[in-house]
Amino acid sequence: MKHWRDNVHFTLVEPREPGNIGACARAIKNMDFKNLCLVNPPLPMTDEAQWFARNSLDVLDSADTRDSVRDAIRDKHYVVGTSRRRGKRRGAFLPIEEGARRIFEIARKNEVAVLFGREDRGLFNEEIEECAFLMTIPASRKQPSLNLAQAVMIIAYEISKVGMKWGGDTDKN
Repeated sequence: MKHWRDNVHFTLVEPREPGNIGACARAIKNMDFKNLCLVNPPLPMTDEAQWFARNSLDVLDSADTRDSVRDAIRDKHYVVGTSRRRGKRRGAFLPIEEGARRIFEIARKNEVAVLFGREDRGLFNEEIEECAFLMTIPASRKQPSLNLAQAVMIIAYEISKVGMKWGGDTDKN
């Protein structure tokens, strides 16, 4: 049976910077995940992506590339979004710790896509509507927007931390 970590898919929506993509691959592998999905990435992937993916080329090279968010989430049981922008029309937000716990619980038996939006505009409202809930990373009001790879690292760390706390690293369910 698959390990719960194999059910978590970090999905980058229209990433523009190859270096960010490589750094995301490294962050994912640092936290012992392996699934990277790229929706409309820049092509071709540059040497910069490979350089930033240091010791994580397996994650970068095996990234699943899709043409649309709908295609990327089609076979997932659960979709979670990340956003720094809140609003009544943007859906339910969970604190990062609670969201990470829910992702862990769901990933024990089901495929989960965690969506990260465009570097300059985030996720569009129609993409947010596909999400069961949203998470945001608390940050300074003076600079609330994190770099894509930093956001991926923080979310991956929080999910990994829950897995370690609840014995998920030895759980093969």
